This record gives sequence, structure tokens and C-alpha cells, in this order.
Amino acid sequence: MSASQSVSALTIIRGRQDHFDHLVAGLGAQVQPPDELIVAFMQKDAPAITREVPFPVHFVHVPGGPLPLASARNQAAERASGNILAFLDVDCIPDREYVRCVNAAVETEPDGIFLPEVRYLPASDNGWMDHRSGEPDYPRLTRNAVRHPAKPEVYDRSIIAIDDYGELWGLAFALRRETWRKAGGMDENYIGYGAEETDFGQRLKSIEAPMFWLGGTLCFHQHHSVHKPPLQHFTSIIRNARLYRARWGEWCMTYWLDDFEKRGLIARRHDTIEVIRTPTPAEIEQTEQGPDVRFS
Repeated sequence: MSASQSVSALTIIRGRQDHFDHLVAGLGAQVQPPDELIVAFMQKDAPAITREVPFPVHFVHVPGGPLPLASARNQAAERASGNILAFLDVDCIPDREYVRCVNAAVETEPDGIFLPEVRYLPASDNGWMDHRSGEPDYPRLTRNAVRHPAKPEVYDRSIIAIDDYGELWGLAFALRRETWRKAGGMDENYIGYGAEETDFGQRLKSIEAPMFWLGGTLCFHQHHSVHKPPLQHFTSIIRNARLYRARWGEWCMTYWLDDFEKRGLIARRHDTIEVIRTPTPAEIEQTEQGPDVRFS
């Protein structure tokens, strides 16, 4: 890989050591490994590296009570040395082609932002490793993972233009460092769950950076329990939705806001949200989904 196209893989983490182990294994199995892995950890201690990998791993501590997701991604990007920033959340397992495909796509569209196809895994008590090879069990991953029904199937394609910048999701995306800087990184005024990546999508749109689905590779999403709706993040969703509305003149996370309104928790009037009441612990518990639910 040329120095001009060096790739930094970046992840953020709070807990989920098992997920992190699988992510690291997936990066170690790449046909074209990243030049480094940057880990921004939002917990007291850095996660353990439990295997040898063909690239250096650098850690950045990001303190903060509520999830400082925007700050963590910004600090990871600041620490990275690669020309290409390949973001992967800790619950991702990239297939062997991820870094190679990112590199090839950036060669084709240097100013682009690239989103791989994500496929969702069921819960697994035994993890997803092939313990003979020490790598992720890719045949089993492929058999068991499913695509979100609202997303296109792009695995067997090259790159496909995306018109809706609301498609940007922090789970997995890649772009050149220069494009990241031109957009200004992520807005750290978003704290806790929700909206920071949607806001970043608007920043990318404002600088006219083209967005693409990235074919030829998959990211497998490791299962964790979800809430539908995420009432456990009620306060931060309301706060961040208000901030996004003030920034861009429209609402984001409307599917959750609509649900909150139907439950009598909020009332929306034009450009304001009135909180009528906060959800009870029992209501929050009732929204937690079972192990058969792969995505929200």
C-alpha cells in the first residue's frame, strides 16, 4: 500500500470486550491489513488486545458520563495517521475485503464517503470465531447474517451513488482524512445517543462530498439487545433532536419522536418539543427486545 493511501481503522468502545475481540480478528484477517487501528475508549481502562495483529494499535482515552460518541470519533481521527479513515463500530466484523475495497473506492472517488453493506447476526453464545484458524468463521457469518430490509443489496456491485445523506450511519463508513477535516469532523455538542452522525451527513452534503454504497465487501453486525423504541436514551434523543432542528431546520430521528408522541411522552409543535413526562423504568424495560431481534 502506498503511503498516500495508508488506511487507519478506527473504532470506539465502552464495554463489549467480546465484540472488540471479533473486530480485531476481522481486521487481522484482511487481505490488505490496515496500517493501524485507533481505539477511542469511553471507559476507565483500555480494552485488552488478546491476539497478535499485523498492525500497531493505539489507544485514546475519552472520558465522559453520557456516551461522548462525537468526541470519541473526533479524537480517534485526530490520533490517526492514515490518509484514509475507515470507521468501524466495535460490534462490526469486517470481511476480508473491507480495507482493500475502501482503498480501491477512494482511488476511484477521492472525495467520496463510502458505506459498506451491513448484515446482522443473531445472538450467539459461542461467538463467531473459527478456533482452528484463529480468524472469524466467515462461512458461518455469511450463512447466518441478514441484510436490513430497508437497505439495498450491494455486495456484488462496485460503488453506487447515494442521494440521501441521511443514510450515513456511524456503524461503518470510510473517507479521506482531508474530507473529514473539510467537513469539520463531528459536532461534539451532540452528547449521548443519537443525531451526531446524521448531523455529520449534513456537513458532508454542505461541502458537496459525494456519498456511495461500497460494494464488494460486507460488515457483519454482532448482536446486542436493542430497545424499540430506545426509551433508555429518551433524554439524550430529545436534547439532540432539538439541537439538530436548530442547526438544520428539520427534525431527525422522526421514527423515535413519532413513537414518543404516540406514547404521550412528548408533544411536537412546529419547531419545539414539549416533554410531557419521562418514561418509567417499567416502560423502559418493556421496550427491550428479545435475542431474535437483530436491529431496531
